[in-house]
Amino acid sequence: MSATQPGLLVTGLPRSGTSWVGKMVEAGRQVVYVNEPLNVRHPPGRSPGVLDADVTHRFQYICADNEDVWLRAFRRTLALRYGVGRELRRNHAPYDIARMVKYATAFTSGRLRGRRAMLDDPYALMAVPWLARNFGVRSVVLVRDPVSLVGSYRKLGWHISLDELLGQPLLTRDLLADHVDELREAAATKDEIHTTALLWRVVYDVVDRVHRHEPGVLVRRYEDFAMRPVEEFGALYAHFGLDFDEQARAQVVAATTAGEQDSQRGFVRSGTSKTAFRPMDSKQALAAAQNRLSAEDAARVTAITGEVLDRFRPAGTSA
Repeated sequence: MSATQPGLLVTGLPRSGTSWVGKMVEAGRQVVYVNEPLNVRHPPGRSPGVLDADVTHRFQYICADNEDVWLRAFRRTLALRYGVGRELRRNHAPYDIARMVKYATAFTSGRLRGRRAMLDDPYALMAVPWLARNFGVRSVVLVRDPVSLVGSYRKLGWHISLDELLGQPLLTRDLLADHVDELREAAATKDEIHTTALLWRVVYDVVDRVHRHEPGVLVRRYEDFAMRPVEEFGALYAHFGLDFDEQARAQVVAATTAGEQDSQRGFVRSGTSKTAFRPMDSKQALAAAQNRLSAEDAARVTAITGEVLDRFRPAGTSA
């Protein structure tokens, strides 16, 4: 982080709009974009030049009982100090070298210009309180409608094992004790819709009970960004202490008013990192996402998630 300003984090379950929101924050030219340092896979994770610590699970939990290595690692990452030697010892493929040059240059240039590290990482979701308490990291946690999110996972053929949560004893002890039995029961099934909906419910129950009460943590609905991008990004820039100038505003408008065909596309590559971001008409994309599940499956998701989802609805609204 800069000498006076804390680092930033954009997070939420994967497919909650983190890449889109992160790229719109990067458009303000006041941050250095750091893509998924806590991803258990390489790339983008397992890059010790970016974050010099071994990630063992998606949604890595960090607390006082396991924080020693993480304190050292995040201190360097948030200070934009890239470890070239550490990276070369682990990753040597041509792609890795290109990525190393990109990040080493961005870290050094950003540090010299006084820019702030901005982590765009859905897998940092369970580390939000620890990052806030230890480094003053300011976060936005994105909440996407569970029917849309489950439909997106089905479209992409995605599966996130509940063992990513159950395999972390400190996490289950501190945050998931009330959910362990149902998580274990669901993990033993092959019902992807039920499993993903339960993942949503458990994770956002924690966000509601714990994360949103931490100083510097903003919880916002993905749908609000999609429907009112200029207003919502203006508010997010203010939360992050960034200047939402005319160029940033223009970038947001351009990236949220693309044609219908762009709204239907899947992943694209951005630079040397794979990212879910693409220019789109955000309102059309929002409408399209609602049609990926049958009425029966959508009703199942709503039944599983409804009580937690209600906690995130704007005051005075209902399902």
